Amino acid sequence: MSEIIKTALITGGSKGIGFGVAEALIKDGIKVAITSRTQASADDAAAKLNALYPGFALGIESDVRDLSSQEKAVEQVIQQWGRLDYLIANAGVGHFAPIQDLTAEQWKETIDINLTGVFFSAKASLTALTESQGYFITISSLAGTNFFPSGTAYNASKFGVVGFSQAMMMDVRNAGIKVSTIMPGSVATEFNHHQPSDKDAWKIQPEDIGQIVADLIKMPARTLPSKIEVRPAMPPK
Repeated sequence: MSEIIKTALITGGSKGIGFGVAEALIKDGIKVAITSRTQASADDAAAKLNALYPGFALGIESDVRDLSSQEKAVEQVIQQWGRLDYLIANAGVGHFAPIQDLTAEQWKETIDINLTGVFFSAKASLTALTESQGYFITISSLAGTNFFPSGTAYNASKFGVVGFSQAMMMDVRNAGIKVSTIMPGSVATEFNHHQPSDKDAWKIQPEDIGQIVADLIKMPARTLPSKIEVRPAMPPK
C-alpha cells in the first residue's frame, strides 16, 4: 500500500508567515498550495519551493474576501492531489489609525480579510477536512487579546478570529476536525509595508511560526492545543 501524502492550503502564503509555514510543512513531506491575490505572486512563491522540493508546491490565485474564490482554491487542491488535510488561514492586512482618522474603507477591508476571510476559508474547506479528519489553523495575533491605541479595526478583527476559532473548535471536534489559533507578537515580515532587516533579529521569524504549525500537526490525536500565544523571547528594553 502506497503512503498517503498529506496536503495543506495556506491563504496569503506567498510571503511572510504563510511562506514560512509552507517551508516547514514541505520539509515534513506535506504538499502545499499557497494562495495570493495575484497568480504571479503565487506562482513565484511556489517556484521557490519547488526548486528545493520538486512537485510539492502549487500556486493559486484566490481572494479570501470571496467565498466562491475560496471554494475554487479548495477544489484545485483536491483536483491536484486528491485530498485536503490542513488549512492554515493566514491572509491578513493591517490598518492602524485613531478612530477619528480610520476610514470606513479601511475598517471594511480589515474585517473582510482578517475575519470574514477566515469564515469563508472554513466554510469552503469543511467538507474536505471532515473527509480527511483534518486540521484548521488560524493565524491571529496577540492583538487578539491585547488592545492598543489606533488598533480599533485590527483589534476587532483579531479578537474576532480568536473567538471564531475557539467556537469553531467546539462545533467540529466531534466530526474529527481539529481547530487551533496561533497568536504571534512581533514577527519579522513585510506586514504593513515593513521591510525586514537585521534590526528585526529579536523578533519572531516566519520559520518559527512554521515550526509551531508543523508541531501542532504532529500532536497526538487525543490532544488539542487550541490557543497558542507566541512572543519574542528577548524584546528590546
